[in-house]
Amino acid sequence: MTMTALLEEVSRLHHAHPSATPAQIDAFEHRMGWRLDADMRAFYLHCDGAELFGQWSPEHGRVIDPAFRFLPLAMIRRARVVMLKDDSDRAGPASWYAACEVRDSNYILVDVSEPHDGRYPIIDGYREGFPDPYYCRRIAGSFGEFLAGALASNEQWFWLREEE
Repeated sequence: MTMTALLEEVSRLHHAHPSATPAQIDAFEHRMGWRLDADMRAFYLHCDGAELFGQWSPEHGRVIDPAFRFLPLAMIRRARVVMLKDDSDRAGPASWYAACEVRDSNYILVDVSEPHDGRYPIIDGYREGFPDPYYCRRIAGSFGEFLAGALASNEQWFWLREEE
């Protein structure tokens, strides 16, 4: 599925936020010191964050219990700061950023250290194992690949497979 089709599905079936402006993206990239890849740029120009699944609550003014909460640009931070409240190398790689919160306070991370074919790999930010690479392993080759899996997931952590 193309990124355009994925974004149309986010807007049609889920809870997309208003889009980020090019100026907001420029400010984010300047502040972070890295550029969004093509998939992430398309996502944020379409919506500055989104919740997949879950129910809109007028009483709370937000989506309740989404399976995936893609963070707005203003909330993206280094994973080690988000997960361990420590911005030192002993707390994990400086190149891992929390981009999506999943149920149970776990995160989906973007590794900006080594893009592959112009895309950043996606890592499972498993809180109990963070930052051990045995537990926090690569789960998608790109943001678009992860988004496609999330949309098709039926609210499940599709990257976890039962041991055979």
